[in-house]
Amino acid sequence: MANQFILTPYFLDRPEPGLESLVEPGWQVNDPVLPVRSPQERMVALYQPLAELVATAVQQGHRPVSIAGDCCTSIGVLAGLEQAGIRPTLLWFDAHGDFNTWDTTPSGFLGGMPLAMAVGRGEQTIVQGVGLTPLPESQVILTDGRDLDAEERVAVQASQVTHLPQVTNLLDFPLPNGPLYVHFDTDVIDPVDAPAMNYLAAHGPTLDTLQQVLRRLAATGRVVAVSLSSWNPTMDGDGRSRQIAMNLLQELLQ
Repeated sequence: MANQFILTPYFLDRPEPGLESLVEPGWQVNDPVLPVRSPQERMVALYQPLAELVATAVQQGHRPVSIAGDCCTSIGVLAGLEQAGIRPTLLWFDAHGDFNTWDTTPSGFLGGMPLAMAVGRGEQTIVQGVGLTPLPESQVILTDGRDLDAEERVAVQASQVTHLPQVTNLLDFPLPNGPLYVHFDTDVIDPVDAPAMNYLAAHGPTLDTLQQVLRRLAATGRVVAVSLSSWNPTMDGDGRSRQIAMNLLQELLQ
């Protein structure tokens, strides 16, 4: 399957120009003019065209590969898949849970909420704005999540989300039938290997483990979409985090 790369050079509703150096021939860049409104409304304006690009890629027989500065763009990817008639199982690789709501978050950070939003929890401004029907929690697999906030951990445990605390669990976990959408937050990588992350979490999986798991997913032939939340380009002076992350992405796209 041909891959259609789509770059959204933003961190939440703020431009992240350091990502633009990734662009190669054939890539699409999602960079609309955003209104002067709330962050959530700006993100809706950013994710609506992303959803359209994703839907078009699928309809043309391509696999959308979305790259952006944060995890919230996954909502736009899910909306685009739904527009194209696909309701996938979502595999979420992340050092964090991104399962907070305004009621559980200790920091008030919107970027710690997208997975909760995607399954219909908490504020739904962005989800409704892009026309996404929340994904059933039973269709979500969170792997790693080694750095959960206290109330967030309770929420994950009480949910129908499958939480695999070790990425190695995915080596023999029985994957559901049907299409798979893989979201990969690069902070899941051990910071010893990829230190240019905004929110470091020690004791991550080895690169070998990640390679094996991503190869297993690729071998299913059922990965219909991929999204990657990037490293912080301003912290990546030697380019090491970028190289490692992009190499891992290629394992999944084989």
